[in-house]
Amino acid sequence: MQDRSADIGFARLDLSRGSRTGFPETIYCAGKTKEQLLTILQKFEAEKIAVMGTHCSPEQFEFVRNAGVSAAYDPVSRIISASPEAHPRLPGSLAVCTGGTADLPVAEEAVRTAEFFGAEVTRFYDVGIAGLHRLLSRIEDIRQADVIIALAGMEGALPGVIAGLVSAPVIAVPTSVGYGASLQGLTPLLTMLSSCAEGISVVNIDNGFGAAVQACRILKLMEKNK
Repeated sequence: MQDRSADIGFARLDLSRGSRTGFPETIYCAGKTKEQLLTILQKFEAEKIAVMGTHCSPEQFEFVRNAGVSAAYDPVSRIISASPEAHPRLPGSLAVCTGGTADLPVAEEAVRTAEFFGAEVTRFYDVGIAGLHRLLSRIEDIRQADVIIALAGMEGALPGVIAGLVSAPVIAVPTSVGYGASLQGLTPLLTMLSSCAEGISVVNIDNGFGAAVQACRILKLMEKNK
């Protein structure tokens, strides 16, 4: 396999990521001008290569759409995506669980990313431990998943509680939700890193995208081990 790239002046695009890793290229849109994002998406469109962008603003999306780029956009997750064909379906299933509705933007980033990469995703939102009955009422359904992403802000206890109740791997995502002492997500991050429940991996604060990639890599292993 020969890696291909495209030098467009301000960026060097990876045109072989999909064939090399099994997952399409992803662009971090924040910090890029509308014109830069347009040039990037136009290049992938010309090459007929699937591409996804995270942290895309509504203004960036409107600009590239008005310029004629065929792309889908979700304002909650801030995901923009363009694909000439559907990504192959991954085996197994993924559950995405949140402590509360304030976690939804990060959770939807995880969901939309995983779905773009071919995963079957079920949402379990607002099952935080402030009302433990909410989690326990859905736990049997959550246990059906092959991989679980659990997101929480505040003190960040949800992933540890879930990990003690399921057999599937749990990917913990701390969110920057909470009052002052949550320190913009640092407190839940430390809680998740220090959890006594086994089988947890932890990604960075608000990194729904990274959690989804990790989950999809695990699901892809199921395909390899058939």
